[in-house]
Amino acid sequence: MISWDDFHKVDMRVGTILEVEEFPEARNPAYKLKIDFGKDLGVKKSSAQLTSLYTPEDLVGKQVIAVVNFPKKQIGPFMSECLVLGAVQGKDVTLLTPNQAVANGLSIS
Repeated sequence: MISWDDFHKVDMRVGTILEVEEFPEARNPAYKLKIDFGKDLGVKKSSAQLTSLYTPEDLVGKQVIAVVNFPKKQIGPFMSECLVLGAVQGKDVTLLTPNQAVANGLSIS
């Protein structure tokens, strides 16, 4: 169990995917994403294993929810700056997304 104080330390925000690139160097099939989190946080990069359910064309312009206050993580030659959230079923990851368009950078609570 975690406390409410622990939960409130996790900074989850809404962002819009701006760019998607194949990531052939990744151990598991993945994309490199650039995500706009609004004027306060700016654009952050992430690696995400979404290739089984999404094409790059599906992802550009899609709003997602990500944790933005984890330390950066080196993934092969790529530095990931946030963790995109999704529901995992086997090798399939379904993105967590707002069901209506909202402003980039909005906090999830």
